[in-house]
Amino acid sequence: MSTLRVALFTECYHPIRNGIVASLDGLGFALRARGHEVLFVTPEMPGFHDVDDGVVRVPSLPLPTRTAYRLTVPYLPRALGELSIVHTHSPFVTGWLGTRAARRAQVPLIFTYHTQLEEYAHYVPFEARATRSAATQLTRGYANAADAVIVPTASMEQRLRALGVRTRIEVIPSGIDVSFFSRGRRSEALRARLGVAPGEKMVLCVGRLGREKNLELGIEAFALLGDPTARMVIVGDGTHREALERFAARAGVAAQTIFAREFERSALPDAYASADVFFFTSSSETQGLVLVEALAAGAPVVAVDTPQTRDVLDGVAEIVGSDPRALAAALERALGRGPLDPAKMTAVAHRFDALALGDRTLALYLQLLDSRGVKTLAGATKPNGQFCLGPNDR
Repeated sequence: MSTLRVALFTECYHPIRNGIVASLDGLGFALRARGHEVLFVTPEMPGFHDVDDGVVRVPSLPLPTRTAYRLTVPYLPRALGELSIVHTHSPFVTGWLGTRAARRAQVPLIFTYHTQLEEYAHYVPFEARATRSAATQLTRGYANAADAVIVPTASMEQRLRALGVRTRIEVIPSGIDVSFFSRGRRSEALRARLGVAPGEKMVLCVGRLGREKNLELGIEAFALLGDPTARMVIVGDGTHREALERFAARAGVAAQTIFAREFERSALPDAYASADVFFFTSSSETQGLVLVEALAAGAPVVAVDTPQTRDVLDGVAEIVGSDPRALAAALERALGRGPLDPAKMTAVAHRFDALALGDRTLALYLQLLDSRGVKTLAGATKPNGQFCLGPNDR
């Protein structure tokens, strides 16, 4: 197979830390491990300098809200060169730039559906129903413009079909470096730094602090647990943190709730492994990479019941409806029992290995190229001079 030059267009990348960035890193790692060239095309972030030579920054402007995200200027950089595949990860300006790049180069366009946009309507200062309708139309129109859409769970395929998406859909989960997270070890020193004393129990949440993450439900359930020896450690940051701090105070658990801010990636495996329970309350995810990270590190999981969490967790966790009393009871059971089935937890986590899932994405790329009559073997002829697939082609 010749080298592919793959452009991943994304609205967010480093220094932002979230599930989309983690999934992009996993895919980029997998493609590069197979010898392919990867470009991350993403908005400029003032004051941040990339260490990866494969990042192409597009001019950007600040958004009129409190956010780390930027508004992409619709400018297609010449630094992209000749492309084999365009793979977009957003239906916004950066995504449409990817569409333009794919059409100009006459290469396949793949779109990964990371975000249920309708669940983020509260960020837009317009009437909620109209905003949700616009988000649905945007998702449907963008997905139908692609040659193929990747979704991370079967439930998201059903959702897109219900929204009117007719194009090809492939279920390929976002992957993680399972071996990296499985190296996590319980650390009493880390627990102590987080304010968890010896003999106390640590309930861990990890993720961006946004309203759609539903952490108020988690704090309410934690308060109903009524265990003075338990501590709720929230790793992550975001615009909703101050509101959550106030909510914890009203719930009477401010002293037991630790807002630990963001962790370096290198510290996350030990954080998961040091938790007595990993607690996940979001219902807006398309997958929830943190669930897989927790499983890989061996942390027992309690999660709110959604089709996508059932798809990911596959019977190795406590999955409960979004009722705070039921969630408090599930936390109590998990804290008293520990992991349901450690061996099966490990097996489920390994289903999300980044290299294996990257190979599935690569197979999709090659199928789409083959369907266009593009030869992907070394030394093959480039149709119409549009593709540059290997060193002999240059």
